[in-house]
Amino acid sequence: MAEDAVVRPATEEDVPIIFTLIQELAAYEKASSSVLATEETLLSSLSFPSAPHKGYAKTFLIFPPSSERCAGMALYFHNYSTWLARPGIYLEDLFVRPEYRGKGYGKRLLGELATETKKIGGGRLEWSVLKWNEPSINFYKSMGAERMEEWVGMRIEGNNGLNNLAMWARKE
Repeated sequence: MAEDAVVRPATEEDVPIIFTLIQELAAYEKASSSVLATEETLLSSLSFPSAPHKGYAKTFLIFPPSSERCAGMALYFHNYSTWLARPGIYLEDLFVRPEYRGKGYGKRLLGELATETKKIGGGRLEWSVLKWNEPSINFYKSMGAERMEEWVGMRIEGNNGLNNLAMWARKE
């Protein structure tokens, strides 16, 4: 099924679809109240084919053959490895709607991301997954992904945390 699916970069007109998929992903991850994104903030922060140098992240959407209902998305951005001295891609969100799971849509999206990584001369494709999400962990392992046990995710989030950290910056 997924081999005949249409995968394409999202456009500005797709922002309502992306927003809905983000909300569905948040519900799946039991984190709906954490979503602060709006269609407006997505429109101003995502990158689209019409303005590829504007925005920070890109999105692939996947559609079943002869269907207008989006089956899922891969939202990603470029990163860089100092050890490899090469660019890469960080997959922020991979989401396939429940009715399309197990039909190859996730594999197809990961395949498209691997192709995109190779296209930019990238050395790796990486992402994070919640520890409790065993179905996704098993899926990723089946695709050849390695679990990075020796790394711990770190984050400073929100204005208070960023303002506190910014106090250490040199004042001009």
